[in-house]
Amino acid sequence: MEAALYGPRGFYRRPEGPAGHFRTSVHASPLFAGAVARLLRRVDEALDRPASLDFVDMAAGRGELVTGVLAALPADLAARTRAYAVEIAGRPAGLDHRIEWRADCPEGVTGLLFANEWLDNVPLEVAEVDSAGGWRLVLVREDGTERLGEPVAGAAAEWIARWWPRPAEEGLRAEVGLPRDTAWASAVARVERGLAVAVDYAHTAESRPPFGTLTGFREGRETAPVPDGSCDITAHVALDACALPGGRTLSQRDALRTLGVAGARPPLSLATTDPAGYVRALTSAGEAAELTAAGGLGDFGWLVQPVGIPDPLTGRRATD
Repeated sequence: MEAALYGPRGFYRRPEGPAGHFRTSVHASPLFAGAVARLLRRVDEALDRPASLDFVDMAAGRGELVTGVLAALPADLAARTRAYAVEIAGRPAGLDHRIEWRADCPEGVTGLLFANEWLDNVPLEVAEVDSAGGWRLVLVREDGTERLGEPVAGAAAEWIARWWPRPAEEGLRAEVGLPRDTAWASAVARVERGLAVAVDYAHTAESRPPFGTLTGFREGRETAPVPDGSCDITAHVALDACALPGGRTLSQRDALRTLGVAGARPPLSLATTDPAGYVRALTSAGEAAELTAAGGLGDFGWLVQPVGIPDPLTGRRATD
């Protein structure tokens, strides 16, 4: 998975970028970047408007989100914002000069670190229950052929016991999220004061999928997760396992509604008094509905981790 996604011929080094293969909330509507910009403003207020405010776009793709956030900020706040795009691929041509493009997360962040669909691509091991009722690692060749390997042991076995509890029936699978927990803790550790948010396909201990979620995406379609660099390889995230003390999870639907994104249709009377405005409002309502839809993007999980400030989505004080 590591080589297929991030190696020299890996999927995330392809010139077309992720947007050439799948559509995230960032690509679905500029309303998403606008909501993140409003969240950044709340973080700014919680930090008492520092002279310099950081915005870090983790797994930035081709810089779509950070570009949209800067465009949505008021001019005075945009002038105080240091924008970072963290991505292994090279800097896109024509990217706003205000955005620092880098391969790793900066340290000492004061502001908002936002990771949209990052953790689902942090490589992990897959385990399966064998005929004797024991957990075994699933090994895979480059053509996608699988077989069972050695028994799961150590920290991985402990993680399954704690975070993926279920009767050990032959053929059931678990996706060992320990590397995601570690990656998230490392990212949060880079935040000195502010907020870290991870947005992703997610599940919790009460609803772990019995056969896992590992899959691939290529050119807009779901496909077999063949680790040859031709497709994205992804698995949903156990966000409850990733959460650090003081963090909480909520749905994208609830988070975006808190940030002013709603799918209400404009009044029909507007079509008579301002036809162009009605069309714009109707388009915006449709995009908002997609971002918050049950069974779709609205079901994404948001892991919200305040660091030294109250939770900007609730006002509650974070646990140190």
